[in-house]
Amino acid sequence: MSEIPDPLPSYDELPEAPGGGRSAWGLFGEKDRVGLFNLVTAEVTRAAATLARRGAVFSLNAPNDFLDPPLFERPPLKIEKQQVRGGHALNEVYSDFNPQSSSQWDALSHVSFAAGRFYNGATLEEVLAGERNTVDAWAERGIVTRGVLLDLERTAAAEGREYDPLASHAFSVEDLERARAAAGVELRTGDVLLLRTGFMRRYAELPAAERERISNRAEMTACGIEHTEDMARYLWDSHIAAAACDCPALEVWPMDYSPELFPFGCLHQMILGQFGMAIGELFALDELAADCAADGVHEVLFTSAPLNTRGGFGSTANALAVK
Repeated sequence: MSEIPDPLPSYDELPEAPGGGRSAWGLFGEKDRVGLFNLVTAEVTRAAATLARRGAVFSLNAPNDFLDPPLFERPPLKIEKQQVRGGHALNEVYSDFNPQSSSQWDALSHVSFAAGRFYNGATLEEVLAGERNTVDAWAERGIVTRGVLLDLERTAAAEGREYDPLASHAFSVEDLERARAAAGVELRTGDVLLLRTGFMRRYAELPAAERERISNRAEMTACGIEHTEDMARYLWDSHIAAAACDCPALEVWPMDYSPELFPFGCLHQMILGQFGMAIGELFALDELAADCAADGVHEVLFTSAPLNTRGGFGSTANALAVK
């Protein structure tokens, strides 16, 4: 377990990163591989366990083939079903399985801050060799912490600010704060922030031809958090361990990779590459959100068991919320 600075620095107290933004490299030691999951201490986990009051369990995982065809032109999952001993036993073999094609985590090796510069100074060679920042570092410790659901779609509708989740609608810091105030919660160190935008609900309503069209990354548009330093500052200063959502990229799509907007045009570069903050995408949050709206409780015991894939760059979410 890495030593955690006390107090944690604010965004503006972090050293400047080369090229823009602020850097958390070295905050948990030069060889740290897990990033802000260091904040999920035994004390944080014990406190989160007290949130399992009713024993109601919510899976936050969409089916592996929910996005059909998968977004970003990823290959569809193929399953070969095998009968063994004349049908007395059954096996299956997966092929073309991309663990980031449905509800998933981006590991710290998924996106670099800049070419050859991954979180905490890891090089491309170290990442490819499975030595730094790969998903097995999270799998070895597991994720058990407090989750906080902010329902952006329900809050906006209640205030008469409806939007299309399938459009490039950018959520501001103010939008997140409105949803947080509506939920009546405060963010705490080590939380997993769950943002419901309504994307998965709208996607489920699409005809096959439209699903086919938006599977092409050049054709897709989607809502998400804004590409700004203000948003980066808000996420860091919340001292959450991870931000997860029900939309394709957490941030509004498309991204802007132009040099003029670096490093905030693609906020992954900051969130993963400089902060070491986990990103969850395409989580199934509708059932949990409906329950939170019904009972007014927006905090949960959150658990996740990332795939223990040596050298992996991402994982299926394998996430549960317990109330």
